[in-house]
Amino acid sequence: MMNNVSISPKAIIGNNCNIREFSVIEDDVIIGDNVEIGPSAFIGKGSRIGDGVRIQHCASIGVWPNSVSYKGEYTTTEIGEGTFIKNHAAVCRGTTYAYKTVIGKNCYIMDSAHVGHDNIIGNEVTITAYVALGGHVQIDDYANIGGVSGVHQFSKIGKYVMVEMLSKIQKDVPPFVLAARVPTRYVGLNTRGLTRRGFTSDRIEHIKDAYRILYDAGLNVSDAIQRIQEDLEMTDDIKEILNFIKNSSRGIIRK
Repeated sequence: MMNNVSISPKAIIGNNCNIREFSVIEDDVIIGDNVEIGPSAFIGKGSRIGDGVRIQHCASIGVWPNSVSYKGEYTTTEIGEGTFIKNHAAVCRGTTYAYKTVIGKNCYIMDSAHVGHDNIIGNEVTITAYVALGGHVQIDDYANIGGVSGVHQFSKIGKYVMVEMLSKIQKDVPPFVLAARVPTRYVGLNTRGLTRRGFTSDRIEHIKDAYRILYDAGLNVSDAIQRIQEDLEMTDDIKEILNFIKNSSRGIIRK
């Protein structure tokens, strides 16, 4: 640790941590082992920082949520092991809606990104520079959100999704897809991302079959779900797609 840092005596700091000058760590913070915190970073009360997390200069974790209803109730911010949070990024603590904001393991939160209150972010998610996530957003594992994109509050983004930069997400984005153009819509599968993650060509083709029914068969969503259930083998991937759509409260993006 360096001098010129403000660390509450009520904070718990793990082994082999490097906390740089002018950083502030408040009460009721728990920091794991081998954590790096850059200069002028802020770690607010209720923050839980996993092992091996890197937080660069001027990043803010566990800040007051952007919610007029929040009155300082006890809530937390949880950052999973191995996550990298770059300079000037901000992660809000939860409100009484969920009482926590969660970022999973091995995520990459880039420069000046904003993670809103009560967000639930999965593992190995990439949030690129200047992305703004509204409150209550849910992003599942392995998704990638392109730079300078905005995600409306309560929106959900499925597993393995790629969102093009400069996108405005106002509807839910189902798993495995590429969301792009203006207005943001389904433009195909995130084939390159799926291949990099080890999906076989047969597995990708089976996922495509589901989206052909959903987007190209001229059916409404309910009828498309029924057709998928009747015509396709119910693999884990197909179940993931159907469960996501059935649980969508905002409706999914269209083609």
